[in-house]
Amino acid sequence: MSEKTPLLHYRLTSSNSPQNKDECTHSGAKEGRDGRRAKDKTATARKLGVVFGVVTPTVLSMFSVVVFLRIGFVVGQAGLYQSIAMFLVAYFIITMTVLSICAISTNGALDAGGAYYMISRALGPEFGGSIGIMFFFANVCGSALYILGLVEAVMSTFGIPEEGAVAGPHQVLPSGYWWSLVYGTVLLFLCFIVCLVGTHIYAKATFIIVVIVTAVLVTIFINFFIVGPFVVTLPHSSGLNGTSVSTANYTGFQLHTLKGNLFPSYTVDYTTGATMSFATVFAVMFNGCTGIMAGSNMSGDLKNPSYSIPRGTLAAVLTTFITYNLLGLLAAWSCDRPLLKKDYNFLGDINIWPPLVTIGVYSSTMSAAMSNLIGASRILYALAKDDLFGGVLALVRKTSLSGNPWASVLASWLLVQVVLFAGKLNNIASIVTIFFLLVYAAVNLACLALEWASAPNFRPSFRCFTWHTCSLGILGCLVMMFLINAIYAFASIAFMMLLLMLIHYLGPISNWGYISQALIFHQVRKYLLMLDVRKDHVKFWRPQLLLMVANPRSCTNLMMLINDLKKSGLLVLGHVQLGLLDGLPSDPLLSCYDSWLSLVDHLNIKAFVNLTLADSVRHGVQNLLFITGFGGMRPNTLVLGFYDDCTPQDDLQGKILLSSGPGLDAASPSMDPREEWSPFFPNVRCAEELKDLPEDEYVSIIADAVKMGKNVTLARYLTQFNREEVLESGRKIGSHRSMTGPFVDVWPLNLLQPDSRGYVDICSLFLLQLACVLQESRAWSQARLRLFLCVEANCSVTEKEEGEKKLRVMLKKLRISAKVQMVAWDQVVALHWRRQGGESLVESAHNNYDRRPEQELQEDGIQMFPNNDALLTDEYICAVNSLIRRHGAPRPVVRFLYLPRPPADTRRYRAYLHQVDMLSRDLGPTLLIHGVTPVVTTDL
Repeated sequence: MSEKTPLLHYRLTSSNSPQNKDECTHSGAKEGRDGRRAKDKTATARKLGVVFGVVTPTVLSMFSVVVFLRIGFVVGQAGLYQSIAMFLVAYFIITMTVLSICAISTNGALDAGGAYYMISRALGPEFGGSIGIMFFFANVCGSALYILGLVEAVMSTFGIPEEGAVAGPHQVLPSGYWWSLVYGTVLLFLCFIVCLVGTHIYAKATFIIVVIVTAVLVTIFINFFIVGPFVVTLPHSSGLNGTSVSTANYTGFQLHTLKGNLFPSYTVDYTTGATMSFATVFAVMFNGCTGIMAGSNMSGDLKNPSYSIPRGTLAAVLTTFITYNLLGLLAAWSCDRPLLKKDYNFLGDINIWPPLVTIGVYSSTMSAAMSNLIGASRILYALAKDDLFGGVLALVRKTSLSGNPWASVLASWLLVQVVLFAGKLNNIASIVTIFFLLVYAAVNLACLALEWASAPNFRPSFRCFTWHTCSLGILGCLVMMFLINAIYAFASIAFMMLLLMLIHYLGPISNWGYISQALIFHQVRKYLLMLDVRKDHVKFWRPQLLLMVANPRSCTNLMMLINDLKKSGLLVLGHVQLGLLDGLPSDPLLSCYDSWLSLVDHLNIKAFVNLTLADSVRHGVQNLLFITGFGGMRPNTLVLGFYDDCTPQDDLQGKILLSSGPGLDAASPSMDPREEWSPFFPNVRCAEELKDLPEDEYVSIIADAVKMGKNVTLARYLTQFNREEVLESGRKIGSHRSMTGPFVDVWPLNLLQPDSRGYVDICSLFLLQLACVLQESRAWSQARLRLFLCVEANCSVTEKEEGEKKLRVMLKKLRISAKVQMVAWDQVVALHWRRQGGESLVESAHNNYDRRPEQELQEDGIQMFPNNDALLTDEYICAVNSLIRRHGAPRPVVRFLYLPRPPADTRRYRAYLHQVDMLSRDLGPTLLIHGVTPVVTTDL
């Protein structure tokens, strides 16, 4: 059982079974003694419902700084109209995000980590890990922001005023930056103690706090109606230049007061000295909306996260939206602008009993700080359990006996302490807002990706969302990020992308499922249906190769070369295993695919794998030629290794490959032995072992491919091919321009048909095209083509020049750059046409062919010519082979030769293979090519 199993719970706490505990950790990561001690804690850890687990922390997180300390700031600076617009924009964004959260959270088992868990399981570890870190920092900064707001409220009530002001009997606390830092540290330590004890204590405390906050809000609303007009004394610190008025008016419900507060009036913020704007005020106001994830952060402690999160979050959002707008309207209707802009604690000043509002401020901000601290610790713990950052987060995986991740709480507390050095709430408001907006955009992106992927298993019970709501949520988040602060927005996105790349290249392989794979499948299926084979044109031809591999251990060089040859085309590695399904319990090839895919990753080639089971190799190749590919993406060329007596070499001997993933290489000694294995390939064939197919069947495979309209390539001596030499020569040429690159020799003439004079038949042009394709690949960019033109020496100089000119004109029209070399082969051709005693040996053998068996002809050194009834002697073929070798200086890295069509008579198959064997013997890496489809054009 693995995490691929549907609805497998990845819990903050373990199940009752020790086996399930091991299954819940990613990639076999162990939690040691702490994990084993957590076996029996499920019953006590998961006991929070909708109200205490979601509604209460969400409402308190949103009813924190803004509702008590910044509602007047927002209305006073932005005016009622823009304040309502800000709330509408903010709640539009969070409502779209809440819909996405509800959809994801009701689509299966949800566990600890909140938004991180949702995104990582939906988008994969790269996005999940990077967004998880961003969300962790957002919660850390959010906790610091609430602590700073609480310090501000404490200093407003109990702080000793600046010189020149009269201190009240309760104003005894020293003021200043360092004193504020001390107070913040003490308050944060109290939050840390509560979080360290456990979430159940926090849940109980939040119930008391929510009762207090509710009572305070009720009294605030009542006060607007029962308190008459009076003059309010402003805090001394609100007069930055010392000349501002020290009083303001609470007018009660007056129409002229409402008219005066309708439009914006942006001035200097008296706590920071910075001039405000729509973006900066929105950044402060939006922090009152960032608590929507407080409930999902508690997902590891909820009885039923999929049930509680949607209902609790929607209820909390609706409640806070109504409350904020009512408070803004009542404040604009009853308080003049100086009171709103210069007294952030005005709700307490106009209250019948001011200490009640003070209690509400302290309790709500303290609760919000604890909520963010708990959320940050749970995200950090989930990141550590998933082991996305290796040993960096190993220490924070430790938990208490009750399952509380005390190590992650400790780490989160220390980071919040660092952020407290910012000193003022408004200083970090923009950073916190951008972090949360980025996380919300990622949540919407996760839901959008799941919706677009159209995966059958994405069927959430919450259906009030579409891809339109997700898109609008993403767009709103990104627009507001850049409006608030473009530099911070760019920096946060860049940091997230850096984390994404680090996890992608350095992180472990997960089995959570990758949304990218689902999206790719969806798009590929759509475009494959649009790829109409009836619209194929030679201008857009590209090689689509089916490479038959008997044993990958001996074919790595061949696979590397053919991968270079495909030129953004299709490469499929095919393999035939002899056998039948009759009598077998299951397909034996199912267990082989991982080995093949790991080999593809190890060789760093771009190829598909297609395996088949057949009673013979020929039938297996036929099956692969028939069924491989889809629509217009089907192999047009069959590539085979050559049939000779060379003993195969094991290129993978001693190598251990990872089971999956990019960047595979030999295993290091420190690697976990359970995560490494030897490739599932049989040993190479020994010299005395028989081959799986006879000669006749091998040639039959070539003939079958030609009959099916496929081009054929035979690769010989690829064990002598070294791709590193090609790459090294390219690097040397890059630094020394005087050097020449490696050579690729092309012999476009059918050398086994000496009376053929044409260089422009389909097969020759196909051979030229493949050589050009190889040269255009990046690794072969410094290679030079040498094209050999065979001519007869007794021809006139004019005929030779005319032939060479025609060839150069053809190459120019085909945009092929090659060096043309004239090769005189009169002596070689003479061996073919030589006559003995008035009648040529060929004619004599031809006249007696029907009466002499083929074996006797072979014993006399005479072979049937593959395409007609003429005969070839071994002497002639050896002379052609010698001719090729003589003109191979400097030695080419690979040769391209013309492969004749197999004979129609199956009795000549052995003779055909013998001729091709002698032709290409000892030539080094060679590709014998037979083309049947037009591949070049001179048209635009």
